[in-house]
Amino acid sequence: MAENSLGFRNEGGEPAAQVFKDALLVERLRQGEDSAYEELLNTYGDSVHNLVYRLLNQPVDAPDVVQEVFVKVYRNLNHFQGKSTLKTWIYRIAVNEAYNHRRWFSRHKKNEVNMGPREDNGIGLADFLPDQRRSPFDLASDHETRALIEEALLKINPVFRSAVVLRDIEDLNYDEIAEVLQISLGTVKSRIVRGREALRLELETMLKPAHGFAWSTQAAGQS
Repeated sequence: MAENSLGFRNEGGEPAAQVFKDALLVERLRQGEDSAYEELLNTYGDSVHNLVYRLLNQPVDAPDVVQEVFVKVYRNLNHFQGKSTLKTWIYRIAVNEAYNHRRWFSRHKKNEVNMGPREDNGIGLADFLPDQRRSPFDLASDHETRALIEEALLKINPVFRSAVVLRDIEDLNYDEIAEVLQISLGTVKSRIVRGREALRLELETMLKPAHGFAWSTQAAGQS
């Protein structure tokens, strides 16, 4: 177990340099440095947006949810102890916010998306995040297949979707996914297997043999 000079312990086996970098950024955020908050958004804004976008049943709401994620990150900095990477900690908040939004949306119909300034500090996420561009996943050579996979993802159980997205799109390892989702390693593997199978079945209903699409574990990114 490694410990840096700021008292952050590396219990998860992450590279010491990354743990130390996270600790410094968190300390700057706690000190209220504006440049630190901007660095946080520049570093994690796009990846959190891409994650949330794929976890929501209404992707158009992603900007609102992402903004709420970073508000909670900022407000809960004292709970970050460096036992995982900052990215993993932020992803856990993002997954929880996506879940909460899906649950809320099932009870209320939401028609507008607010990207304007927040009332608490007059600064909105749109003031920091660059224009959203398609991720490398979206820019893959087979655009049609990728679009179908994105559509199929929205149709599978959100519990399985989270695990598949974190593994096959965000490329987190099993330990990181267990940390993000707060579940056991065995449950992570089970959800990934079941999620990939559900995704395969959805794709089979969407695709005809004429498309020449053959689902495989390689296509799903199994490792």
